[in-house]
Amino acid sequence: MSMYSKLWRSAGFLVAALLMTSGGQVLAQGSTPPSEPPADWGPLSSTLEEIPYPHPVQYLDVTHFGKDGRMAYMDVAPVGAANGQTAMLFHGMNFAGKGFEVTITALSEAGFRVLVPDRIGYGRSSKLDIPYNLHIFALDSKRLLDHLGIEKAAIVGHSMGGMVASRFAMTYPDATTHVALVNQIGLTDQRQGRPWRDIEDLYEGVLNNTTYQSILRNHMSYYPEWKPEYLEWVRFQYGQTLIAEWPLLARIRAWQQNILYFDPVVYDWQHIKAKALVIGGADDGLTANYAELARHVSETIPNGELILYPGIGHNPHFEIPDQYHGDLIAFLSSAPL
Repeated sequence: MSMYSKLWRSAGFLVAALLMTSGGQVLAQGSTPPSEPPADWGPLSSTLEEIPYPHPVQYLDVTHFGKDGRMAYMDVAPVGAANGQTAMLFHGMNFAGKGFEVTITALSEAGFRVLVPDRIGYGRSSKLDIPYNLHIFALDSKRLLDHLGIEKAAIVGHSMGGMVASRFAMTYPDATTHVALVNQIGLTDQRQGRPWRDIEDLYEGVLNNTTYQSILRNHMSYYPEWKPEYLEWVRFQYGQTLIAEWPLLARIRAWQQNILYFDPVVYDWQHIKAKALVIGGADDGLTANYAELARHVSETIPNGELILYPGIGHNPHFEIPDQYHGDLIAFLSSAPL
């Protein structure tokens, strides 16, 4: 059995009185986030230009459904001796490339060249009103590799980025050396459990029901223990609800939420040829029965392995960065198949 297989990590105890959230997660008393947005929060642009990125941002021209746009990305050179490998990181729905700042540092210091695209519709990239799907994201990422003259890369996808990583690895096996799925969502075919909803209905729901409190509840579900620094990610989402472009952003978000329904990846995993690691916090409150479903994914991928961290939630790169990045780097540094 591989060192990565079915490996459970101990995360220690939460020694404090506990406060239960509406999502069923627990928070340490004394670290409860504010019930209303802080007074100094204001609007943020649709491309988050006010938010510093950890590395210079470049752009790749893309066209989808007859609409032209630009995909933003960071291309970070290794620090010190290069190991000759490239890692490409795919972010989740409620984050952008900036959310990988600590991961970029860890991988670049380990000798990796690190590519971090903001997918179309997210972060610094163009906001196109198009029917999004996972093939669009995978194709843009492959075009980025081709544009930079990179033949192969290790792929790391977090949350919804794990869905993109699954699709990329299945679609472009010759360009994928490793694939790591970090607290991936979309672990079931949702068409079996709920009816189809028209995009207009979804759009109206996002437009009219997205509030500071709803965004906060979603982020609180990520963590068994809330920390004040997590609030900045709530700010980024909330700030964009205060601008004139919010209806466009709400529509884009509705399109992307619908991917979970009409473009499942549960049928991709059996076709992934690369060495794969399913890794994440076992107590992820965003996905019911995450640990059980993650094990199923690792067993479905022909060359899949599993690492779960008990007591850790949806964002292990924030919660236990040293342990998580040590495990990730060991996997990505291993010989490909």
